[in-house]
Amino acid sequence: MATTAEPVNLIDRREAIRRVSALLGGIALVSETALLAGCRGGDRSADRGDAATRFTSADVTFLDEVAETILPETNTPGAKAAQVGAFIALMVTDTYEPGDQKIFRDGMQQLDAACRTKHNAAFMSATPEQRLALLEEIDREQKAYMDGRAEGAPTHYFRMMRELTLLGYFTSEIGYTRAMRYVETPGRFDPCMPYAPGETIWAPHA
Repeated sequence: MATTAEPVNLIDRREAIRRVSALLGGIALVSETALLAGCRGGDRSADRGDAATRFTSADVTFLDEVAETILPETNTPGAKAAQVGAFIALMVTDTYEPGDQKIFRDGMQQLDAACRTKHNAAFMSATPEQRLALLEEIDREQKAYMDGRAEGAPTHYFRMMRELTLLGYFTSEIGYTRAMRYVETPGRFDPCMPYAPGETIWAPHA
């Protein structure tokens, strides 16, 4: 049974990555290659068994708060309600190469250290306003880095965090049904529909 279910999971994950990439305006997810390689790859149990790559419950809580700062609760639930932190931890552990895992894990520490320097408080103790100001600053830094990086240079850790947050949220049940409009069994196909500014977009059909 496990061997027959595996191709279905592969298709679902690959399709999810492509759909969210399209949702972000065609910008390729920074770790798409690593994610798809992880889907195709063989047994990565040795990587998962490394204590340095495992995420603790405290790590997941930290990632939830980072994700919630990126996609906060408004008139729809935020990233934390969608359990994006657990999703990020799973994707990094199961699909990232060891080098990218290290960049991501080191990045979590760098983010917390930057918060202590900027606000004299750990990220988990900072106010929502302090967290947002910090992530906006780091986001500008990562954009400048990514725009000017040499070919083959490593990805900035915050680019990973931001795009995994978007991927996790917009492929979650909450993202599909609350942040977007979703019809499980659609009727006829209308390629051109009236759209008013501020309306939520339609979710791709599964």
